Amino acid sequence: MIEINYLAVLVCGVVAIVLGFVWYGPLFGKKWLQITGADKADMARREEMMKGVWKLYLTQFALALFQAGALAWYIVALEGVRPGVATALCIWAAFIMPTIASGSMWNNDSAKVSWVKFLIQAGYNLVLFILFALILVNWK
Repeated sequence: MIEINYLAVLVCGVVAIVLGFVWYGPLFGKKWLQITGADKADMARREEMMKGVWKLYLTQFALALFQAGALAWYIVALEGVRPGVATALCIWAAFIMPTIASGSMWNNDSAKVSWVKFLIQAGYNLVLFILFALILVNWK
């Protein structure tokens, strides 16, 4: 029977929201707005969107819980076969990074913008999955 620490999974969900706030805020927020083409005209739309932003955060939180729960299952199921961080890196490299890469490649952006989008998004997910693994492995 696989036993998952659901409190650790819940903490992973919170960590995902906090990391996203920092990653797409103070760390890479200006660059992200620049490469996504946000301008002053978009700011009025963004302010309107912020009125219902709790729905987006709730959805993102639910998705992070799903990711952390699935990762926890793999880590517990593979215990003794592969350490948790290695499992997280394998999942990131095999599934997350290629998905982000294809989303970055197939658009009308310049190669430079595509690379920057890819690096920001893939970097966020890499850090997130490492944090998830560290929490899930070490929280007994």
